[in-house]
Amino acid sequence: MDARGLIESVPPDLLVGTVGDVAAARVVDLTHDSRQIQPGWAFACVTGGRHDGHEFASGAVTDGASLLIVERRLPLDVAQIVVGDVRRAMGPIAAHVHGHPATRLTTVGITGTNGKTTTAHLVASILRADGRDTRVLGTLSGTRTTPEAPDLQRQLAGFVGEGADAVVMEVSSHALALSRVNGMRFDVAAFTNLSQDHLDLHGSMEAYFRAKASLFTVGLTDRGVTNRDDPYGRLLLDGADIEMTGFGLDDARDLEVGVSDHSFVWRGTPVHVPIGGRFNAYNSLAALTVGDVLGVDAAVGASGLAGSSAVAGRFEVVSEPRHPFGVVVDYAHTPDGLRELLGTIRRDLGGGRIVCAFGCGGDRDRDKRPLMASAVMASADLVVLTSDNPRSEDPDAIIGDALRGVETRDRDRLTVEPDRRRGIAAALALAGPGDVVVVAGRGHESIQETRNGTFPFDDRVVARELLAEMFPADRSAPSTNGAPA
Repeated sequence: MDARGLIESVPPDLLVGTVGDVAAARVVDLTHDSRQIQPGWAFACVTGGRHDGHEFASGAVTDGASLLIVERRLPLDVAQIVVGDVRRAMGPIAAHVHGHPATRLTTVGITGTNGKTTTAHLVASILRADGRDTRVLGTLSGTRTTPEAPDLQRQLAGFVGEGADAVVMEVSSHALALSRVNGMRFDVAAFTNLSQDHLDLHGSMEAYFRAKASLFTVGLTDRGVTNRDDPYGRLLLDGADIEMTGFGLDDARDLEVGVSDHSFVWRGTPVHVPIGGRFNAYNSLAALTVGDVLGVDAAVGASGLAGSSAVAGRFEVVSEPRHPFGVVVDYAHTPDGLRELLGTIRRDLGGGRIVCAFGCGGDRDRDKRPLMASAVMASADLVVLTSDNPRSEDPDAIIGDALRGVETRDRDRLTVEPDRRRGIAAALALAGPGDVVVVAGRGHESIQETRNGTFPFDDRVVARELLAEMFPADRSAPSTNGAPA
């Protein structure tokens, strides 16, 4: 494409100037990763916490880059667009390179601490029931919840090329803080809730909320949907400068919740959703409200939810024929997420004990670790504290941080086992008839990240293997899934 339009795509407050004959540059695509460069691609020199993209510009030009997006002029014989902030400019430029694909799709952005993945999939089910070919971008579709701007725009263009009509995206606070969705506008944005998470990036709950709230501004959307039962959601409802629609649990009349489904009446329409847990009623209400804002009839919305399926690793029941207790695997990894998860099991799934195995992720917000432990100890009867994804940290040190949230009087209800496989086994061994074992924190993840590398580890697979060992049939296969802590 002719690069003259790229200059016009840069927000005026960011454009500093140009170097060389930008108008003559032929730009096929854009990337911020020098390893992806192909002839005719533009290279965006992002300055990050660990690397400065300007240092890789010479190599990118050698590999065929036809244009550089830079924050300072470089002594290279190649066209350059100089901007005040490459990261902020990268999205609008990428959108232009790919022909502004978001304008040819119905776009929905979902943000919040908990519930983004399930809500996104429920919205997609509703839009498909309405006859729209819908894609989902989020935790289950890539390495990042929200892709970097060049990758996002490339994917959106691919969806358009495939004939898609709509895309539902999880929009993380990282994505908003790092300008990954700059260059697109959502037809509607939705907010699920906010509780402590990612303070290693944001520093405070106020900054975390500001990042989330930035999605609900005229630069990114004209219409928003928010959980009015959440204090931060109420702030959005009252203070956002766009049209906002609230939803809350009192919208669900005659609510009934089970381990594998929930049902209610919404605006006179019976709704049945084949996903368990009271917190998932909020996700269903969010999805129905988004559908309504997009003009989907209530009956069609209910049909879409009825045809949805459980989302991988979200309140996923591990069903084996011989064990006398329930087993649930869930992605909950924040204090509020764990509290909600265990609370709904306590409230809705019978009178047995709750046994919870959980851990805290390494290289992430350390301050939430004792809060997570405190939430689990307050909500479960028996607890196994184990490893999650320790990443570069010492698993014992992570566990030590979490133990600060456990009262001395509660230590007799706590088992510490750093090896996650043995930790899950310990939780299963503690359970009796009528109890529910909850394996929390990793959900759908199929590898464990440790300082010794990554290893295959899927909580659902491990739980099934351990149950087969505990309650054998005539023959059982040997275990193959496991990793060191």
